[in-house]
Amino acid sequence: MITLIGTGHIFNLSAALLSIFDEKQPDVIGVELDPQRYQAILLRNTDPSSYHAAKKHLPLIYRMLAQFQESMAEEYGVNAGDEMLSAIHYAQSHQLPVAFIDTNAQQLFTHMWNTMPFFEKLRLLFSGIAGLFVSKKRVEEELKNYQQHYDSYLTEIGKKFPTIKKTLIDDRNQHMAQRLMELHGKHYTIIACVGDGHIPGISTLLEQQHIPFETIRLEDLQHWKPPETDGSSAHFTITVHPQ
Repeated sequence: MITLIGTGHIFNLSAALLSIFDEKQPDVIGVELDPQRYQAILLRNTDPSSYHAAKKHLPLIYRMLAQFQESMAEEYGVNAGDEMLSAIHYAQSHQLPVAFIDTNAQQLFTHMWNTMPFFEKLRLLFSGIAGLFVSKKRVEEELKNYQQHYDSYLTEIGKKFPTIKKTLIDDRNQHMAQRLMELHGKHYTIIACVGDGHIPGISTLLEQQHIPFETIRLEDLQHWKPPETDGSSAHFTITVHPQ
């Protein structure tokens, strides 16, 4: 069984994730990272000056997205990607294998920028600059709108930024789903932590291959409450997709 957990890279979700791991007792934990991004996050936390120096050599749009995530994460009292580090640390402390299921981010962004039409680049740059000044309240409003109207939200992204949708969403869904199918052939219980926006696409691909899985969405993680001292347990909304 594969458990897909929808995360958000700017939110404090570590406690909820650790509780799920303890409950599910996975054989392997997959994370929406590639090895290079994992090393970059470690460098950011251990040697910030070297991290910022290295970041100057990354593609422009990659740096803009990273800056936005880091700024918003500060609003929630965390570092962007902390939930992925929590998953990796859990796996390491429990002697579990970690699967980096995402494609190489630097290569992805370089390819996306090189294949993006000129006017889409302009639209993206203007949106990216404006995004640096978005408030925490606006992010929460957009998240709520996404959760309630995912299909229309994705359609709108496809209209405004077709290259982004194909490269950052569709192609990565395909890559991560394929990695999970490979893991399914080797392990019995798999947990994969991915951005919540990837859950619908990956779910569809797993369904097409008749792979059993269940989903835990970001909204459930955000409303997670720690167990009461009387021994009662926390509850999640889990959608099971039997095959």
